[in-house]
Amino acid sequence: MSKLRIGIIGLGNMGSGHARYLIKGEVSGAVLTAVSDPRPEQLQWAEEELGSDVARFADYGELLRSGLVDGVIICTPHYNHPEQAIEAFQAGLHVLIEKPAGVYTKQVRLMNEAAAASGKVFGIMYNQRTNPLYRKLKDLISSGELGEIRRTNWIITNWYRTQSYYNSGGWRATWAGEGGGVLINQDPHQLDLWQWTTGMMPKRVRAFCSFGKHRDIEVENDVTAYVEYENGASGLFVTSTFEAPGTNRFELSGDRGKIVIEDGKMTFWRTRVSETEFNRSFAGGFGQPECWKCEIPIDGHGEEHKGITKDWTNAILKGTPLLAPGEEGIRGLTLSNAMLLSTWTDDWVDLPINEDLFYEKLQEQIRASKSNKQTDEYQTLNVKGTH
Repeated sequence: MSKLRIGIIGLGNMGSGHARYLIKGEVSGAVLTAVSDPRPEQLQWAEEELGSDVARFADYGELLRSGLVDGVIICTPHYNHPEQAIEAFQAGLHVLIEKPAGVYTKQVRLMNEAAAASGKVFGIMYNQRTNPLYRKLKDLISSGELGEIRRTNWIITNWYRTQSYYNSGGWRATWAGEGGGVLINQDPHQLDLWQWTTGMMPKRVRAFCSFGKHRDIEVENDVTAYVEYENGASGLFVTSTFEAPGTNRFELSGDRGKIVIEDGKMTFWRTRVSETEFNRSFAGGFGQPECWKCEIPIDGHGEEHKGITKDWTNAILKGTPLLAPGEEGIRGLTLSNAMLLSTWTDDWVDLPINEDLFYEKLQEQIRASKSNKQTDEYQTLNVKGTH
């Protein structure tokens, strides 16, 4: 295969964005050949903006069976990701899904099994893995520069969203249409980076979620979660969508110092000796290890969504390893599911979570919903500048 023929399923905010850079030929080796969306106005947009050479389908199943594509990018509402990915694998196609992997881990596990059985390349749009800040952080941790991790704290409250944003689509901010709020929509990137950079998943989670705080929505938009790790480390994850200005600060404490990522910069307070060694040898009562403040240089800029599409294309055409394998989408989703389940049960949740119990509790939320939204209503927004 010299060219990867790509189809896009769903021409909403993200799907139309992917279509724009693909039609400009900005991904070497890839060509956009087909798109699918059930809305006539979006197919009309595709004809006007993408040209008549790109086939248009109202039914995504027809696109999968058309013979016009080798792989698909799935950009539909969250619940649809696993089902549509499984159908694509069964049709013999490669798959790149938008985040999140799905709404609940049970359906995502089935998708991962279908991917493994298909032998096709499966990626997920974790575009923040292209960010040199987080790639450098992962390198510093995995190389041992920080030593054993003892604490992680991430405050990510700059996902500001207005009521008009929530009103832009019938599926948004509903249990039936979206399956959650800030944890499932905005935070999949941070939940992924939290475990990807550290190489650690918690052993248990205790979370406190508020639903519809300062907004007329039914899902969570304010979360404080505490986690514990097997090595004795602890972590805190705080997020919301109503704080202005918000904060994005990721702090990690280890045996060899502390790393902070904030305002697009990384600072490493590095101790000359490990805390363990200092504590063992120091006999002076009050004291602490000598510490150097290092501003870590970060080279280049991440290519975001386009970068993940390039990476997926290269994996298919050249056999290179994926930066964001689709199978790893279940990890961040496990964290968000655990946080909601902890709130719903008012208790600790051990990982791996009880998938059947989570699904049962999710269905309870759907049945209790008072939303009168039509989940097929959708307004396409300009997503420039967002993740």
